[in-house]
Amino acid sequence: MARVKVAAVGLGWVALHRHLPVMDRSSRFEVIGVIDRAQGRADAVAKQRGYRHSACVGSLDEVAWLDEVDAITVATAPMSHHRLVCDAVRRGKHVLTEKPFAMTVTEGEDMVRSAAAAGRQLAVVHNFQFARSTLRLKADLVAGRLGAITGIDAVQFGNPKRRLPAWYEELPLGLFYDESPHLLYLMRCVAGPLALTRAIAVPSRDGLATPARISAWFKAEAHHYPITLSCNFESPVSEWYLMVFGERELAIVDVFRDIYIRLPNDGTHDTRSVLRTSVAATLQHWLQHVTSGIPHLTGRLVYGNDQVFDRFARAIEGEPQALDPVGPASALSVLKLQHAIIDRREGACPS
Repeated sequence: MARVKVAAVGLGWVALHRHLPVMDRSSRFEVIGVIDRAQGRADAVAKQRGYRHSACVGSLDEVAWLDEVDAITVATAPMSHHRLVCDAVRRGKHVLTEKPFAMTVTEGEDMVRSAAAAGRQLAVVHNFQFARSTLRLKADLVAGRLGAITGIDAVQFGNPKRRLPAWYEELPLGLFYDESPHLLYLMRCVAGPLALTRAIAVPSRDGLATPARISAWFKAEAHHYPITLSCNFESPVSEWYLMVFGERELAIVDVFRDIYIRLPNDGTHDTRSVLRTSVAATLQHWLQHVTSGIPHLTGRLVYGNDQVFDRFARAIEGEPQALDPVGPASALSVLKLQHAIIDRREGACPS
């Protein structure tokens, strides 16, 4: 098949370190040009990476060479996703956009309708479900190695001093809105479709839109075990974990490090069992620093982005079912969960 010709819109960190490297290394894509509103940025990136075109514009209608491309990737601030996606599909382009998918459910539904009416493929970058660690978890679930599942916990610690987008405080609940899609789709990829049952938010101590903490509880259509999300945005360290509890074993996905740890049931929790847990956790953690740490240091740990882009290309080439985990239905499901938490959250005062 001929390579998909792409224009990349928005040249922030994620585009430069994930989207463009993945497409440049793929045999399925040819990046024709790059677009950004910042003066000189697109020109510099195009020159550095050897792309034919660049544009410093705020609208796709201003890009003279856009007729040369089949698709666009969107890595701009979420406030512009709706306009860019709708403009792109109106011009006959397939679109892969970063999360958060849209600013409102109404926007998201309009994006999906517009793509369907234009007969174009629309996908969202829900990438961590294809990371090596998550794929190992899913293989263990299929094989039944954990035993009967008794619960799922997703935990996020966020240090406010780490690298963050300049616009995150403009979002509903700030950083929660930008980052929560990752843990929501990870829980969803294990348990299936989710529905919110309760959410509690503790306000920021500094008056920020981003709360200090958010806790949320969900039920799954197909399961009856508890499913919880806990986010702490005023943590001294940044860590993200997905934990799946089984009767035989506990599975832990260390999202940031792309490490997967499986710990056996420790029974009576005697000294021998505690030592066994410590040895198992330590060995698995450090051994996987070889498989994940080296790619991380060399800039080739892409956390499943390669699979997202590959599925996007396959859908364009005539395999639309490849998009199922990152297609419009999944994008809207996660977006609706975000807004359910925002709309139905209860307030809580820090103790």
